[in-house]
Amino acid sequence: MRRIWRVELRSRAGEPHLFCLQCQAHTPPLEASSARSAALAHLASHARTDALPGHLRTCQCRTHGCSWHPRSRGCAGPVLLALTRDAGGRSWRLADTCAACAAATSHTALVPDTLPSAPRPQPTGAEASRRAVAPGPSEAVRVREMLTYLSAALPQFTSPAARLLALQCALRCDTQGHLTLPAGLLRGMRMHGRREAWLELAQASWLQAAAPGIRPKSMTVRLLDTAILHQTPGRRARHRAAHWALHPAPLALPAAAPAAWRLTALVLAAHAFTAAGNIQDMEVVARLCGHSPQQTKELLDRLVSTRSLTAWQHHRDTDELQWQHPPLAEVHTLARRTAARLTQVRHFPGYRPSGHAQDRLAPPEART
Repeated sequence: MRRIWRVELRSRAGEPHLFCLQCQAHTPPLEASSARSAALAHLASHARTDALPGHLRTCQCRTHGCSWHPRSRGCAGPVLLALTRDAGGRSWRLADTCAACAAATSHTALVPDTLPSAPRPQPTGAEASRRAVAPGPSEAVRVREMLTYLSAALPQFTSPAARLLALQCALRCDTQGHLTLPAGLLRGMRMHGRREAWLELAQASWLQAAAPGIRPKSMTVRLLDTAILHQTPGRRARHRAAHWALHPAPLALPAAAPAAWRLTALVLAAHAFTAAGNIQDMEVVARLCGHSPQQTKELLDRLVSTRSLTAWQHHRDTDELQWQHPPLAEVHTLARRTAARLTQVRHFPGYRPSGHAQDRLAPPEART
């Protein structure tokens, strides 16, 4: 069954109009700030209307001879909905795509499951207790899916701090897109009083400040991205994922670390529970971090210099990135030491790629 939907934003009399290639729907003139949200909402409505059991879904990229991406290692992984941005955001495609094809396609993100699904059996007894105290794989999956979606939904130039803030908002919002971030959480994220990150997301028409929070210095906002509403599982499970994202073992960095470091560590930690382990395409990691591959290499070197990573390697022939992290017990010790060092300085130098990043799989002592 064909499961490809595409919408275009066409300009008429200087105003954007939405046109769907499947249902031939036309819309009245849209405000420029809401055009992207309207396009994503229309695609989501098609996916809900044409829902199909998982075992009947096939990779639509493969049916087109894998022509959506420049290289191919063959279809692999689960078939999920993938969102692709073309023509600088004037065209959007939503299609069933396998994980391998989605990773190889530019400007593409796997969409978190927003469709109603069958209720999962609830754990009982010892299993429920174990799940309650042992966050990890399920939280990492939700964080990875949301980071992947945000890499396509947010402008490419969005800063790491704004991406981390958008992740917390997306995982903590209710079904109407409303949420209030308390002052304590913002201070813990080193986001208290940093209006520039909120302004970035507002200028991208991704959220809107609703009103000052009920509690002093809290922040209440409303998300304008309708595609992330009505997520499954419920809000409590998403809150656990949001909390895990603040301390993503085994690569948790202190909150005082620069946002670019913390986002890179979070991306790597979110992929630590995949079937491939600590291996992922460099292009995927760079896209989720919002940087170029060269900048990502520089950030990986920074993580090695703080011993958050033991080593990393970039296989240029396959574009695969492989990394190693210290044992979990050592990670906690290093995090405390790094936090102590970071509190001794009052200013972090700006990020400046030097162009001399080393990508050999070697410990820090061998990188001199």
